[in-house]
This record gives sequence, C-alpha cells and structure tokens, in this order.
Amino acid sequence: MSKQITVGLLPLYIKLYDDVAPAARPPQEIFAADVSANLEKQGFKVVSAPVCRIKSEFDAAIKALENAGCEVLATLHLAYSPSLESIDAISSSQLPVVILDTTPDASFDDPGKKLMGNHGIHGVQDLGNMLLRRKKPFLIASGACDDAFFTKVSKLIKAAAMTYKMTHLRIGSVGGEFAGMGDFQVPQDTFGMTVIPWQDMPVPEAAEIASETAQDLAAFDVRDLDENAHRETVTASLKLRNWIKQENLDAFTICFLGITRSAGWATVPFLECSKAMARGLGYAGEGDILTAGLHAALFRAFPDCGFSEMFCPDWVNDRIFTSHMGEINLALAEEQPVLTSIQYKFSETGNPAVAYACYRPGKACWVNLAPGADGKFTLIAAPVEFLPSPENTRKAKRNSGWFRPACGSAGKFLEKCTEHGMTHHSVVVYDCDMEILRNFAKLMNWEFVEICF
Repeated sequence: MSKQITVGLLPLYIKLYDDVAPAARPPQEIFAADVSANLEKQGFKVVSAPVCRIKSEFDAAIKALENAGCEVLATLHLAYSPSLESIDAISSSQLPVVILDTTPDASFDDPGKKLMGNHGIHGVQDLGNMLLRRKKPFLIASGACDDAFFTKVSKLIKAAAMTYKMTHLRIGSVGGEFAGMGDFQVPQDTFGMTVIPWQDMPVPEAAEIASETAQDLAAFDVRDLDENAHRETVTASLKLRNWIKQENLDAFTICFLGITRSAGWATVPFLECSKAMARGLGYAGEGDILTAGLHAALFRAFPDCGFSEMFCPDWVNDRIFTSHMGEINLALAEEQPVLTSIQYKFSETGNPAVAYACYRPGKACWVNLAPGADGKFTLIAAPVEFLPSPENTRKAKRNSGWFRPACGSAGKFLEKCTEHGMTHHSVVVYDCDMEILRNFAKLMNWEFVEICF
C-alpha cells in the first residue's frame, strides 16, 4: 500500500502586525493549529512550519519542510502577507502548491471585532498573481473552514502528491526496451525521473525461497504447477524484489525479450511484477518507463490501479478485452488468482510460474499519458465499466478483463482514443475521481482530455 501523504503547512503573516498589534497573532496561531488538525483528520501527515513573515523565515521554513520529506506545500494566509517576502522560496521549491483560502470565522458580521483575523484574501491574491508571473502552477480551495472545505482540499492535496511523485521518480529498467515500440518512448530524464538499469543480484537464501514458495501455495488456486518452474520463478522474483528494495524504486519496467539465462535469469519474474503492483509499486511492461512512472504517481491518490493494455474489440457487444502476457495487479482480481506454470518461448530462459486473474467488475477509468509534439503531453482519462468475466476466461491461463466504455460505442471510443494520441500501455484506475486527475494534469502543465461523448 502507498505510504501516507506528507503535507507541509506554511502559515503566512506580516511583521508589521507583530510590531504594532502583537495581541493579534496568538489567535491566528491557534487557527493554524486547527487547520493542521483538520488536515490530519483527512488522513495526511502534517509538518507545520512556524508562522513566517519575512524572506529569511520563508527561506528557512520551506527548506525545512523539504528536508522533512513533505510532498505538498499548503499555504495558509493568517493575514495579509506581502508576496515579495515569500515568492522566491515558494516558486523555487520543488513542492507543488495548494493554497488554503479560508478564515477562522465563517460569518463576517462584525468588522470591528473580526477584521484582523479574517482578511487574508488579499494576501492570497497577491501571492496567486506572483505565482502565475513566475510560472509556478498551483491549486486553490476557498471557503469556510468546515468539513466541505477540507474534503475539497483533500482532493487537491492528492493531485499535488501525484505531481510530486511524477517529478521525483526512481524507475528500474530490466531487460532493455522492446525494439520498434515508439509510442511511449521518452528520454530517461523526462520530468526529472531517474532510471536505474538492472544489476544482477545474489541468489536469495534457501530459507527465503522456501518461505515465499509456501506463501504462494497458500495464497493462490494452484493448478498444473511444475515445482521446478515455481522454484526458479520464486528465485528470480526475489532477486527482483531485493533489487527494488535496495534501489528504493518507485516503479519498474521489464522487457521480457531481455530476460535470458545469459543475463542471469532462470526464468521471467512475471509473478513478482504482479505481486509488486499489489504492494503499490508502479509497473509497466516492455521497457515503458513513462507508464510505469504514471502508475506510481496514480498510486498516491488511488490505491486500486494496475497496468494493462486494450487487446481486442468486441464490436457486437460494445466491449473491449484487456490483457497482458503475465502481469496483473493481483489486488484487483475478481476471484482467487490461479498459480500455474506455462510453456514460454519468447526468450532463452526457463518456463515460469505465473499468477493469472480477471479484473473485478466495477466502475473504473482507463488512464493514459500520451507524449505529443514539441515535448508536450496529454493525460487521457476514459470512464469505463469492467464487466463480470465470461466463464471461458475465468481460471484460464491468461490475464483478462472486459470493459465497456461509459460513453457507449466501442468503435467511437477507440476512434477518440487514437485521435488524442493514446499509447497502447495504460493504467486501470478503480474508484477514480476525474477532478483529481484534471488537477494533476494542471500542475504538470499537461493537456487533459476526458473521453466521454
């Protein structure tokens, strides 16, 4: 499962008030603490900076928030705060910005008593203007400090956390790339990602192999399983898992054509790819670092998502068949996955043991990141519904899924997908929130397209 999102809360204030009206500050510090508590109620870890007023304080506070592992910078104007004191630190930070435009009092009915505590909006406007002039994207929520406000803020923070992950990716690459596949190919430093090539790992200890083998036999519906294929698969899978842990990876990709005995692989570790997705690790096949990274970012907001491809259309029934050779997020299975061994002929290595399953029925979103001309990207999101699997695909030696586009015609749907440049690798996201995806695209400066007609 994905780790808790860490939010840095930055309270903005003005030194002038400390000089001429020091009694105004303590109530505002209480308000900032209340905002922090409400963010924690939404499930976030909050690191609160001291109240900041002047440039040196903002510089120190944001550096401390970054060092504390924050993924999102949430600003809170406790009063008007001149933007030139804070803009350098905020705009130069790698943290995506969410502006919390709220006040202690929901009703402003007594200016004589409430003005000093509730006039941060012109500071918000000052900062917002400067962020735009510095080309620093931001999200903003405005409203009374109540449950509805923090529900809205929660969605913005999730979008921002996805943005932070997308720009701080460590992606492992195993087996090279599938020669000739061009749609998802991007430079390895795209979005600032770091790509780590595979380096062979020691063979796992016998006790580790035995423990993993026993766990598999208990967890899966075991059918026609060759013991040697299973043992070699577990060995290869644990080598991969140990490398992922050693390199502290957010995501990884495997190209099965590069998995060979001469490269140190007894067999293809499809099984670990499926298990890793179930643990919340981003993944894509065939050397696709772009979709693997997108998958890792999506996990920050959506726990139920998995790598997949559209394979075959069913024109008569307006549905589309999805699959991939050996990988599926096992946490999304319709029923207990089958563990079996298969004949493998695509590279010079042994036969693997593979876990097969069908995607569970339910509403989902087909999400794709499409590279375009001039270095631009489009985030494409298509509402779909996964259907109960037909009897002839359940418990079969194949990863399967059947979805129907929410907008109707499979033909029209596929036309729109390709017209917008959708690549052939995507991520299935259950219980998706289109607003979060739209804001994610906004912070990344991507075009956003929802395929629904």
